[in-house]
Amino acid sequence: MAPLGDGAAAAAATPNLVVSFGEMLIDFVPDVAGVSLAESGGFVKAPGGAPANVACAISKLGGSSAFVGKFGDDEFGHMLVEILKKNGVNAEGCLFDQHARTALAFVTLKSNGEREFMFYRNPSADMLLTEAELNLDLIRRAKIFHYGSISLITEPCRSAHVAAMRAAKAAGILCSYDPNVRLPLWPSEEAARAGILSIWKEADFIKVSDDEVAFLTQGDANDEKNVLSLWFDGLKLLIVTDGEKGCRYFTKDFKGSIPGFAVNTIDTTGAGDAFVGSLLVNISKDDSIFHNEEKLREALKFSNACGAICTTKKGAIPALPTVAAAQELISKAGN
Repeated sequence: MAPLGDGAAAAAATPNLVVSFGEMLIDFVPDVAGVSLAESGGFVKAPGGAPANVACAISKLGGSSAFVGKFGDDEFGHMLVEILKKNGVNAEGCLFDQHARTALAFVTLKSNGEREFMFYRNPSADMLLTEAELNLDLIRRAKIFHYGSISLITEPCRSAHVAAMRAAKAAGILCSYDPNVRLPLWPSEEAARAGILSIWKEADFIKVSDDEVAFLTQGDANDEKNVLSLWFDGLKLLIVTDGEKGCRYFTKDFKGSIPGFAVNTIDTTGAGDAFVGSLLVNISKDDSIFHNEEKLREALKFSNACGAICTTKKGAIPALPTVAAAQELISKAGN
């Protein structure tokens, strides 16, 4: 189970590198929107997994990204790593496990474009990544280390996640957290809340959706008091995405909101990942964005455009936008 090499020398010379850690899987999406899994006659196979989507979003926008995670030594696993490479993602942190399968998810698109999930991972290879298998050299070369919460659900992956995060923090690397709540994967709602919050105060930057604010605080996501209960000393930026309405931002010194873009939404899969990837590209190039409201607002407008474009096609990675597409949407909207 040796790591795949894209050339350590090439990676070492990569400035502004964002390393994403966690799961990559196959999403099976019904080929007809608005039906249940049972009603669907056929499925479209799409690569997925939030941290991998973010890595691909970064590369597609001209940034530098790498992925750290484990795959089944099966056709799906090899296919996914090839997709990472084709999308310009450094795959030297990827491993194959001969004894476990690549994770699968069946994702139902309801008629409004929202999703329901059914997962097959008991256990899948991504859950079996161990601390000893981590490519810490790759992680320490990053400008930003990005992760979610699914890798916190079970051992040994949880310990590997915590070790990777600690190594990143010790090296002075910015830690980016998008919890990506997936309740069907956790033993209970309480376990999910506790697990997600267990590493909350390790992050420099956190992005949550309005639904996730409601889940984590058990209160109204529109009430700023609830949002600010998630703030802590040392956090540089907290973003709340509000779907098509746009997003809200909070720093130590300023706060505000940026409107979203009206598009013809087909599938919301990957929209948050396109948003995060876009923002991480900008932060990796210039982290004064945390202190400069004008720069932050400009970056968030661009991220909103990237998230909106991603909803206009099925699947996550195939729908990730280019810089040109995002700029075109911004200029058309005139905001």
